[in-house]
Amino acid sequence: MATRGTRSGKVKRIFLQFDANKDGGLNRAEMAALVVAVNPRVKFSDEQINAILDEVFRTYGEFIDGDKGLTFDGLLRTYDDGAGDVDRDFEALGLDLAADSDNAMVEAEASASIVDERAMEPQKKQRTAAWAASPNHGIVFDETWKLVDDLEILVKRLKAKQSKDGKLKNSDNSDAYSDAGWSREFGPSSELSENKRVVWAESGHDYAVFVKDLVVLRTRADGARSREEAFDGHMAIGRVLYDHQLFKEALVSFKRACELQPIDVRPHFRAGNCLYALGKCEDAKEEFHLALEAAETGGNQWAYLLPQIHVNLGIALEGQGMVLSACEHYREAAILYPTHYRALKLLGSALFGVGENRAAVKALEEAIFMKPDYADAHCDLASALHALGDDERAIVEFQKAIDLKPGHVDALYNLGGLYMDIGRYQRASEMYTRVLTLCPNHWRAQLNKAVSLLGAEEADEAKKAMKEALKMTNRVEVHDAITHLKHLHKKKSNGGVNGENPFFTVEASKFKTVNEKTALRQDLANALQIRAFQRISRLGRCDVELLKREVSENDVPMSFSGTGIPEKSIRKNVLEGVLRRLLSFLKPEAFQEAVKAINERILSILDESGLGRVDIGMFFAIIAPICSGPPDKRKRIAFEALLWRPINQDSSQLRKVDAARYINLLRAIYIPSHGLSEMLEIHGEPDASMVSLNEFLVMFDDRDWGFGIMSTLVKLENGDRTRHGRHLCSVCRYPIIGSRFKEVKSGISLCNHCYSEGKVPSAAKLEEYTFKEYESESAAVKDKLICFSL
Repeated sequence: MATRGTRSGKVKRIFLQFDANKDGGLNRAEMAALVVAVNPRVKFSDEQINAILDEVFRTYGEFIDGDKGLTFDGLLRTYDDGAGDVDRDFEALGLDLAADSDNAMVEAEASASIVDERAMEPQKKQRTAAWAASPNHGIVFDETWKLVDDLEILVKRLKAKQSKDGKLKNSDNSDAYSDAGWSREFGPSSELSENKRVVWAESGHDYAVFVKDLVVLRTRADGARSREEAFDGHMAIGRVLYDHQLFKEALVSFKRACELQPIDVRPHFRAGNCLYALGKCEDAKEEFHLALEAAETGGNQWAYLLPQIHVNLGIALEGQGMVLSACEHYREAAILYPTHYRALKLLGSALFGVGENRAAVKALEEAIFMKPDYADAHCDLASALHALGDDERAIVEFQKAIDLKPGHVDALYNLGGLYMDIGRYQRASEMYTRVLTLCPNHWRAQLNKAVSLLGAEEADEAKKAMKEALKMTNRVEVHDAITHLKHLHKKKSNGGVNGENPFFTVEASKFKTVNEKTALRQDLANALQIRAFQRISRLGRCDVELLKREVSENDVPMSFSGTGIPEKSIRKNVLEGVLRRLLSFLKPEAFQEAVKAINERILSILDESGLGRVDIGMFFAIIAPICSGPPDKRKRIAFEALLWRPINQDSSQLRKVDAARYINLLRAIYIPSHGLSEMLEIHGEPDASMVSLNEFLVMFDDRDWGFGIMSTLVKLENGDRTRHGRHLCSVCRYPIIGSRFKEVKSGISLCNHCYSEGKVPSAAKLEEYTFKEYESESAAVKDKLICFSL
């Protein structure tokens, strides 16, 4: 890991290595040699080399010195902007920093001018911060150097006191988890993840004295001779504080700089970085938006910084769970700076996060092409490939990530999950063991290890692993798994009948119901899938009244689809903002999971053109039936959402063809067995007739061609917390939650899931099965009393 001082020295050493004609610049031939040398595992074509050189010479035109080519400052800037990894390149070239230091000493002794310059300006030549010498963002005024010197002394004094008292804490798990890809204006792009994270003790006398002295420095900066000098002072103070991870104090300085020069991009960008480091993603997002606005209106002056703003804005949005919005900014950064491998990696990871796996694979492969040793990109590429079913390639990519970073927890954990999915339980348990070696308190790895050991038929080891998981956390998932293990162990001890399977699956035609109140097996199976989607999307907790408010209060401009039909369509990232309001009760991680489910199941179908735009009225109508609230209200708001669409606006009735298309869409999205073909089917002759709310409800409730399954769905919603005493499912042996399905002849009881799958115990073989559904145990007791009275 390079410090700021050694970083600049390494870049200088690389520069001198490839400046073959010693003219102080790298021409195209010398730059091409550098690109090839630092990427020994990549075979570049002439076209690729030329494309890379064109991009570098265009982006860093201000650092091109005529025919000499890219100057040292220009090469340093490319590394500062994340176009390369100094440590990796230096190591790949097999260079020695010490040798360069010796050469520098010889040169210093031989050059009187350099000695004289150091004597005249000693402060400028003793700086270790590379950013200070930057031509665009470094220190401009001599008085600012004095502020920096004094601040460095204050920080050093604070660090010494807190280290002595044991208050200063360092945390170094940089090798364990995926790098966030944080892009910075200067310095190593992944510096925050590479360096040890410092946690300062902000309570106590030492810190209070430091803050008091810091106020004095800020007052000195404010007392500068000009507004520009004051701005320079506050920016330098903020930069030093940020580098020492004193983010709260750095933010104060950057905010003051924003007041002094509101249209300057740099203080807004820096303030956004501080706010994100402090965990304030919403405020960070606002600062990055201000920086973006200033950069876009400032002409070419800030063109080089635009990609970094887009990347960091995307990361801040991801911190809020707004992954679709983040994708737009990562994509924009990659367009502005095609060789920005971190932007491409973040884009691929974000696309994977919203379920767009093929696009994710493409972006991640591009990132790896530019940086073959990017372990995090290999890890995420493997996850995307696994989601697409390409497990063999996924295993290879996971292994590459682990080879590059042996302690990569994400890669090890996800590879364990892949092995579990394909039934290689022993290998899975080995992966989880390695995760636990690195992170002993990783309860999910401990729980999955127990499950994989059970799959490998190592029951005793599985039991031990489960007990360890219970020690780590008291979560309900662990308790449910332990209960299930106990039932399986009990069942194994008792043995099956003549070695038979404990259950078998009965064909649907042999499942009969006592009356119409008992749900049909296929209807229940479909309703359970919809209920599962309700849970993962959290739409089941969204009050349908909020949809009505969105419809009535938001004015979406009219647009025209490819067929010329007027509609109110918005981009998917804008729709994500609407969902954030509807699901405001969710934490960022849960919201991201919800958006992924909604994007995969609903938006992928509604975005017929593939342009990333969705008919907002149709979207509201699609989600209304699965939101919370009385069923009649859900249907009415779905009807109102359809009326809100331009084609039906200012009318109290719907066109029948639109109502039919809506119901076909509803069935295609929520009832997978019907497939997408129904979207194009309209039963009966299409006509231009209109339907009222009552007629719409009749179409909606039709069990054959409508969404009559909603009554079964509502029953599942109401039975979420219903238990049936000590009744266990005769097949899975879990306590029955929700409806209990009792077979009238054999007396066996099935849970919702086993009934929907047609599973019955092997000991209860019948020619035909007749079931009665009990929504609660009180209903079963009441039924029993009626039988006794008869």
